[in-house]
Amino acid sequence: MITPLPSAFPTGRRPARAAAVLLAMLMLAGCHARSAEPKVAHAWVRLPAIAGQPAAAYFTIIGGRSDERLIQVESAVAQRVELHESMGGSGGMGSMAGMKPLDGLDVPAGATIVFAPGGKHAMVYGVEKVVTPGTAIPLRFGFASGKTAEAEAKTVAAGDDAPY
Repeated sequence: MITPLPSAFPTGRRPARAAAVLLAMLMLAGCHARSAEPKVAHAWVRLPAIAGQPAAAYFTIIGGRSDERLIQVESAVAQRVELHESMGGSGGMGSMAGMKPLDGLDVPAGATIVFAPGGKHAMVYGVEKVVTPGTAIPLRFGFASGKTAEAEAKTVAAGDDAPY
């Protein structure tokens, strides 16, 4: 005859203990769920080759639990920051690439939007002279909902490789 092993839970308390264990597991799973707030990662700035010209900022926006609209980027060490998107030429002789300003950018819930060379980017005008390659630049991202995200951007010289 096989004798069953004694239960870790006394009789009558099994459902309550099982519920407590299940609740703890759900709470732990929630710790890894998507953040409610949008976040910014991998921020970096390529400083201009010619002093007085604008720098270019690149970063990745990770959407939160709800749709957002990025409407501004600002920095304490710059006069202004504008969102832009690069546009390729038509491919014909004499066609030139250019860029157009963006008045904002939709950030769907859970989306990852990369601002990278040759695509979306931010132009950083009037960077303070104390900013040199290796200096961190604070960036603050404002959303139409009133939410904000902050990032510290690494800086590189005009001809240097991207840090990410």
